[in-house]
Amino acid sequence: MMIELAAAAAAAAPKTAEYGLLPALKEGGPVSIGTFVILVIMSIGTLFIFFTKLWEQQKILNQHKKVRATFWSQPTLQDAAAKLEKDTPYRQIIDDGLRAQDQHTLLSDAQDQHDWPTIVMLRTKGAIDSKLKSGLSFLATVGSTAPFVGLFGTVMGILAALVKIGASGQASIDTVAGPVGEALYMTAIGLGVAVPAVLAFNWLQGRNKQISEEMLAFVNSIQGWISSNGAVKPTTARAAAAKAPAKPAAAPAKA
Repeated sequence: MMIELAAAAAAAAPKTAEYGLLPALKEGGPVSIGTFVILVIMSIGTLFIFFTKLWEQQKILNQHKKVRATFWSQPTLQDAAAKLEKDTPYRQIIDDGLRAQDQHTLLSDAQDQHDWPTIVMLRTKGAIDSKLKSGLSFLATVGSTAPFVGLFGTVMGILAALVKIGASGQASIDTVAGPVGEALYMTAIGLGVAVPAVLAFNWLQGRNKQISEEMLAFVNSIQGWISSNGAVKPTTARAAAAKAPAKPAAAPAKA
């Protein structure tokens, strides 16, 4: 008798409501699950593009340090180009400039000998800039749309929760606040996806601008080298240190 009463009481006791992301996805149905999957894809794409572009930029920045250290101290432009690794942006600019200088005589229209290599090197620089910018539009899109995707999931989750509450006929605070609060997970996830995307976009854009300015200065320096047959070129830090006058020795202290 006691066992039957305990079993009946357990069956009549209200079940404890489950809260969390997974219950919210089950409550929202296919729309909430689809929204969550879209936000996950956006997050994975953001991380992939960020680390890929960061690696590409760092390679170019490291090569720029090498150019400043050893490139300008070489006697000829061909020797300087040989110091750079093949299939790298700075080497590509040099190779295209030297090739344009050799092919200047093939032009049928009148063109200054030093203008054509500069045009070709600037064109190569523009292609490198475009490659560095590729993928950043995805970050901008994620940063601007992810909050609205999350908000859409929240609205649909609240709608589904309210429909079920209305169908059950129970409108107490515990039956309303739980499902509605769970629907806000999507808005939080959308913001969590958008903020890193915006930060990554702005940071990568700033580094791209720095790289573009450094390559433009490099093209101008190569133009000066070609126009002056090597007489005009930037002074490397090593050469500047060698040309710096030695400091006079300190006078001995008088007794």
